[in-house]
Amino acid sequence: MQTSNTALVLGATGGIGGEVARQLRDAGWKVRGLKRGQQATTTRDGITWIAGDAMNRDDVIAAAQGCSVIMHAVNPPGYRRWAELVLPMLDNTIAAATEQGATIVLPGTVYNFGPDAFPELREDSPQHPQTRKGAIRVELEQRLRSATARGARAIVVRGGDFFGPRPGNSWFSQGLVKPGRPVSVVNLPGRSGTGHQWCYLPDVARTMVELLARRHSLEPFAVFHMKGHWDADGTQMAEAIRRVVLRRSGHAPKLRAFPWWMLTLASPFVATFREMRELRYLWQEPVHMGNDKLTSVLGEEPHTPLDEAVEAALEGIGCLAAGARREPAVSAPSTPAGSSTPARSASCRPSPTRERGYGPSNP
Repeated sequence: MQTSNTALVLGATGGIGGEVARQLRDAGWKVRGLKRGQQATTTRDGITWIAGDAMNRDDVIAAAQGCSVIMHAVNPPGYRRWAELVLPMLDNTIAAATEQGATIVLPGTVYNFGPDAFPELREDSPQHPQTRKGAIRVELEQRLRSATARGARAIVVRGGDFFGPRPGNSWFSQGLVKPGRPVSVVNLPGRSGTGHQWCYLPDVARTMVELLARRHSLEPFAVFHMKGHWDADGTQMAEAIRRVVLRRSGHAPKLRAFPWWMLTLASPFVATFREMRELRYLWQEPVHMGNDKLTSVLGEEPHTPLDEAVEAALEGIGCLAAGARREPAVSAPSTPAGSSTPARSASCRPSPTRERGYGPSNP
């Protein structure tokens, strides 16, 4: 079993991968990022960037030499040929982790599950997905589980829809508001009164870093659910956006129903819209995850207050001018005893933008 404090992050330019890379660095890890188009190895912002492609097994194995952790947060470029390439990419990560005896970290999703498991999802709930994407994600986890018999280890962290200051594609930045513009309207994708679960990317990354500090005490294939932010009636996230925008700009955006009809019309021509439309079922009934297993290990789940998280997210996607924020409502949780990671500091119409990361937020 590899015990170094060196980690390779695949997808370090994306949402969750970038957050994990920065938090690992800040926790004292030596962090490497694999980047296509990189001409030579270079160090920038405390991260060593290595030329290579996650779709090339030799590149991944070479970059992972001496690593005890591989963060798998990568998609094929431009999200093209996802169904063809995502499993071979994971196989490359598994090959490298098996050789090094490393722990793989995978951002999980609720796509694995079908209505027979709703509304309360446990880590061991039956996985009977109804979508093509869900079936592939089930296979991703099955391959990770099988890899633990060959010397690798794996941690899967499942959460709700991701949002944050550097989100890649997400329902928050594609469905609720329009990135790069002041917020005048907030869309409501869900059925009236239907709850929805969200996860703030820095909290997800912090959770992964804290679990990695305890990785040797976890089972070889360890799965955890995050509670994140539960929007009980489908309007609380939108109301948080309204509060933040009102405070920062002096006006409150309007609320309106998400234009699902437009996705239906445009789906034959825009792949991203087809993917978003396929996931509409997650907005039509509540799907909720508890965090009992996670808190039994960490003591508490890293959690940023909703308005603080929304404000950072809106700034990050260019909907608010960067400026002084109010003091955080709740201080960051302290580091549990025995952990080597420091406490976290407090920190529209849909558009077919390019995928960069990997996680529940991605269509």
